[in-house]
Amino acid sequence: MLIAGFPAGSWATNCYVVAAGAGEPCVIIDPGQQSIDGVHEIIREHRLVPAAVLLTHGHIDHVWSVAPLSAEFEIPALIHVDDRYRLVDPAGSSIAAARDQLLAMTKNSLELTEPSDVRLLEDEQALDLVGMTFVVRHAPGHTEGSSVFEVGEVMFSGDVLFAGSIGRTDLPGGDHHLMIDSLRRVIVPAPDHMTVLPGHGPQTTIGAERLSNPFLREVIGGDDVARNPKGM
Repeated sequence: MLIAGFPAGSWATNCYVVAAGAGEPCVIIDPGQQSIDGVHEIIREHRLVPAAVLLTHGHIDHVWSVAPLSAEFEIPALIHVDDRYRLVDPAGSSIAAARDQLLAMTKNSLELTEPSDVRLLEDEQALDLVGMTFVVRHAPGHTEGSSVFEVGEVMFSGDVLFAGSIGRTDLPGGDHHLMIDSLRRVIVPAPDHMTVLPGHGPQTTIGAERLSNPFLREVIGGDDVARNPKGM
């Protein structure tokens, strides 16, 4: 399996390109702000053919470039049904910042449009894409439709799980109690050897987080965890 990723934009959101190998079809995961050039570079280097865009959730820092990439390659954007509404207005449904503020933050590059081909995902759905099977695990708490994608021994965790932390729940659509339930139901049962590729920050493993992540340790111990401010 070929996985290439890079942090993009003002929020350093990890964008990933995944394929069975060089010269094969690929999926693009979470193309955020200023990710288009990086995606193009990976596609050229490995001679890939984009087939779909997968979105772990609908926050602006993860979906910024989905519409132009979807249009350029004539491919669908896939998102959990509960976050579908966010693609209509990614800025307004993500953060409490005026459009002028976002323009200032991004040097007047705010050009957000809704993808023309959006397909909806459901919990436990198995997506047969590009010669691989991506399993959708609905994990609300950061947003209503937050999901992780498991393919083989790799988990794309979005903003549910980070190295040493978890996603924040104080933005619109966040829910602390749902996040705790998602950690117990989706993250804790995953095998220790599973590689975790998060929406922000470095990669990790389930085993490493089980041992050292204070939030996950408290969930495993049966206690509630404090609200965490990390992530968009």
